[in-house]
Amino acid sequence: MKEKIHPQYNDCTITCACGNVIKTRSTRKDFTIDICSNCHPFFTGKQKLVDSAGRIERFMRKYAKKGLPAAAATPKTPPAPPAPAPAKAE
Repeated sequence: MKEKIHPQYNDCTITCACGNVIKTRSTRKDFTIDICSNCHPFFTGKQKLVDSAGRIERFMRKYAKKGLPAAAATPKTPPAPPAPAPAKAE
């Protein structure tokens, strides 16, 4: 191997948002992650709602029609058909 061209491969600590700590080796220093294998729904089998930095609200702000209130920007349900007329008495 050539000298002085490869990055340093040191011990590092990965910290998850759930509090799980993983010790490994990497070219990076210590860092944090949002989801690990201890809290990811695929591995735990539990449903977990993850909203990263309000993505739903950001989507609604970005694609809402300009100049209309938020309620008018959402799609409306079609009106119900009119009720049938009562039968005529002869």
